[in-house]
Amino acid sequence: MPDEYFRILADSQRRRVLLELLEQNAQNEQLQLPVDDENAPVAIDRQQIELYHTHLPKLEDEGLIRWDRDDHEVTTGPQYEEIRPLVELLDDNADELPFGWP
Repeated sequence: MPDEYFRILADSQRRRVLLELLEQNAQNEQLQLPVDDENAPVAIDRQQIELYHTHLPKLEDEGLIRWDRDDHEVTTGPQYEEIRPLVELLDDNADELPFGWP
């Protein structure tokens, strides 16, 4: 499974979600996703579309997140603890990485 985790971490949007969960879990909170409020127009950009249609489903399929589509909330999934050390390692060494983190 380690190779699959590196493929997952290869995408910056997925890294951001996993890092946000790492930070939120330290405070025991859920990650709140942006919502289209009927009273306030929201510009849906390409990244948000990719997040909802590609990256969140991929993370959910791998068991790394639980995604409540109705409440627009993401929490850690049953497999999150397996990738957590990699996310922590990358975050702790962000200054040493040759690419932008997350």
